[in-house]
Amino acid sequence: MGGFIDLVTDRQFQISLLVALAAIATVYTLVEPFLVKDRLAERMKNVADYRERLRQQQRASFAKKTSLRSTPQGALKQIAENLRFFEIMDAGEARKSLMQAGFRGEKAVITFMAVRLGLPFLTATLTGIYVYVVGAMNLDSFGKLIATFFGFFAGFYLPVIYLQNIKQKRQQVIKLAWPDSLDLLLICVESGMSIELALAKVSGEVGQGCSDLAEELGLTVAELSYLQERRQAYMNLAERTGLECVKAVTTALVQSEKYGTPLGQSLRVLAEESRIERMQEAEKKAAALPPKLTVPMIGFFMPVLFSVILGPAILGVMGLE
Repeated sequence: MGGFIDLVTDRQFQISLLVALAAIATVYTLVEPFLVKDRLAERMKNVADYRERLRQQQRASFAKKTSLRSTPQGALKQIAENLRFFEIMDAGEARKSLMQAGFRGEKAVITFMAVRLGLPFLTATLTGIYVYVVGAMNLDSFGKLIATFFGFFAGFYLPVIYLQNIKQKRQQVIKLAWPDSLDLLLICVESGMSIELALAKVSGEVGQGCSDLAEELGLTVAELSYLQERRQAYMNLAERTGLECVKAVTTALVQSEKYGTPLGQSLRVLAEESRIERMQEAEKKAAALPPKLTVPMIGFFMPVLFSVILGPAILGVMGLE
């Protein structure tokens, strides 16, 4: 054990490890473009699978309305349900966040809950080994205990932070592509297409630019075909995305289905509002750019500028010119 600690703390070994990691990262950067999969084809396959599941559920509901037999479950799911783990960890909110991040199905929820349960113990163990065995941090006993507890709580919240990051990035991508998709939807609706055909057409057109939005629209088309209430399909679209602009459009679609209000005018107004909001977001980022550039300018540009301007004068005073 002492030899391993000496090897880990050796400066030459650390430098070699960093060089090896840099080489691996360089190779991965060069090879990664050749390993990228067709995201649109994969997401459209998910839409087809979802459509097939809806069809099977509809056939099963027609075949038998009720069933008293229990369905087989995995061992992990049975343990979680027996311990009421889903209720304690708020599985409903986790399922909603996973759905908005693009992860669907019961398997994603169970995996997320398992990671959130096991990762704190893993991070606490690694932190304890680092502070107690390796002794890299000069801390007293109480400080080491606090560091271990900090590792435990960090492991508990790391999956949530990671999920929120993926969710926000996905929402941002959908939000940027939403105004253009609304314009296409307006054109399709005013040309006489039904809302199902219009959504399917828009899903195919925006697929190359935003596969996430194409997947959501494809799921909505599938739900409109097989769900008993069309209103539920529109509400599911708003819930899966978690965006206010999408919710406004789904509300307009529900009102049009229920009261027969003209859909074209509503879509035109909503599309214009979405474009204005997207422009305001761009202006906000542009306005926030000068304060963000202040520190890099002071730290990198000003010393170089001063050296270029004052360098010859200093050399002249020192008689070195």
